Amino acid sequence: MTTKTSSKLVSLQRAWQDESLTPLLRRFPERKASFTTSSEEIKIAPIYTPDDWPGDPSPEVEEAYLSRLGFPGDYPFTRGVQPNMYRGRFWTMRQYAGFGSAQESNARYHYLIQRGQTGLSVAFDLPTQIGYDADHPLALGEVGKVGVSISSLQDMRTLLRGLPLDKVSISMTINAPAAILLAMVIAVAKEEGMPVANLRGTVQNDILKEYIARGTYIFPPKASMRLITDIFRYCAVELPKWNTISISGYHIREAGSTAVQEVAFTLTNAIEYVQQAVNIGLDVDGFADQLSFFFNAHNNFLEEVAKFRAARRLWARIMRERFGARNLDSWRLRFHTQTGGSTLTAQQPDNNIVRVTVQALAAILGGTQSLHTNSKDEALALPTEKAVEIALRTQQILAHESGVADVVDPLGGSYYVEWLTDEIERGALAYIERIDKLGGAQRAVEEGFIQREIQDAAYRAQRAVETEEQIVVGVNAFQTGEARIEEILRVDEQVQTAQIEALVQLRSARDHARVDAIRQQIADAARTPDAPLMPLFVAAVEADVTLGEICDTLRDVFGEYLPGNWG
Repeated sequence: MTTKTSSKLVSLQRAWQDESLTPLLRRFPERKASFTTSSEEIKIAPIYTPDDWPGDPSPEVEEAYLSRLGFPGDYPFTRGVQPNMYRGRFWTMRQYAGFGSAQESNARYHYLIQRGQTGLSVAFDLPTQIGYDADHPLALGEVGKVGVSISSLQDMRTLLRGLPLDKVSISMTINAPAAILLAMVIAVAKEEGMPVANLRGTVQNDILKEYIARGTYIFPPKASMRLITDIFRYCAVELPKWNTISISGYHIREAGSTAVQEVAFTLTNAIEYVQQAVNIGLDVDGFADQLSFFFNAHNNFLEEVAKFRAARRLWARIMRERFGARNLDSWRLRFHTQTGGSTLTAQQPDNNIVRVTVQALAAILGGTQSLHTNSKDEALALPTEKAVEIALRTQQILAHESGVADVVDPLGGSYYVEWLTDEIERGALAYIERIDKLGGAQRAVEEGFIQREIQDAAYRAQRAVETEEQIVVGVNAFQTGEARIEEILRVDEQVQTAQIEALVQLRSARDHARVDAIRQQIADAARTPDAPLMPLFVAAVEADVTLGEICDTLRDVFGEYLPGNWG
């Protein structure tokens, strides 16, 4: 820490240390008694500021620092959402996994936890994502292929069997039927005698980006928004530690957006969700601290670092100035990062290990709270255990061997990074203002504005590769004879057969009158504006009503979304 005594920055840094850092350290000591360089000769402070350079910073420099960067854990959070960031504890190492049956996926989760993973991240197959049971005709050939098949509470029990729900958080990449999958997790916790209020995790629950970039929607936007705000309202009371939404730029970037567009469109979607919740009477400070975000990490290392810092600062200002949020926690942008799937190449797949390392480092230096590192073989198939272990070890090496986690925002103060942070914020804000003029994110999606902007950016990026303006190693330059991948994960076709047989048994053994009654209650509530749905979903899954049956009940009331149908 600086030894200067005269500058305004020094006095404010001391106040930050006394009021923010020290109280935190009393509750949560740091990972080490002291932090040093590898030679153990140079002691490292938690943060560095302009006062750590020789001479006194000018008043202009001090003012710019305080208004644009500030101190970690304090508004506007440019330097991080916690005062000491990874000096306290590392980001959650959350490898995205799930395939085949619930039993197979459960075995993969145990494998990852045994190797040091600190959070679960569940991938669901396409039938589950769009609300069909494994025996639905449209599920044929897709059961268990890109994620785990979950049709009933019985499947969820198997998926979570033996996992320490009181010690690890559960992230679920599920959107249209998010409330139903959350209800299943709640039911399992209740069966195990765990207080539901202690559950920690996230449902993605971000339907706008499905209409924009991904496509796993079921219901029209009005009904989908109702389901989302119903989760907000329910979790604010029943699951206070649960993240009710993961507002996702990841898929927007995968669809071809630029870094600026990723920030802009993610935050405009977030604005829409917050506004919808406020419109039904929720207090912004009553639900804002349960919002979370999900960003991509691509190859332009310093651009990605700047992107994360810009998003954090911009969101803090939006929540404070636009929505009038008063609580510090309401201003914090907390986010999960996944390395860029679209950057992986089928050619020379070992090169993907390097790409993932660069991207993961950008996420860490950008201040992520949670991280998934892609496996080298994911351009070809779902990852093998060996590839997943290398991806997890990448995070562990960065955490324990690189030293980047020992100081907060180590690139803060870089002339280039600070300039680029400002530029990304400026570009994103221009998009947000343009979308405001269109009537908000939902209206901008309805008119196709966001989709066209992403498509144009994707086309420019593809042309750059085709003309070799952008080099992709092993694809349009430095090609070699390709060696075959030694091992590829393939999902057994018998998974669907087994799932169908399990559903037949489940339906024959359950209380049919109870099933009919709860489905009717769901239908009646769905027809009643603002009637709570989450408690009914919990009761339904406990009665062995399946995911597809609940979704069909809602389809009968809400209808299904078709492009252009914004009912």
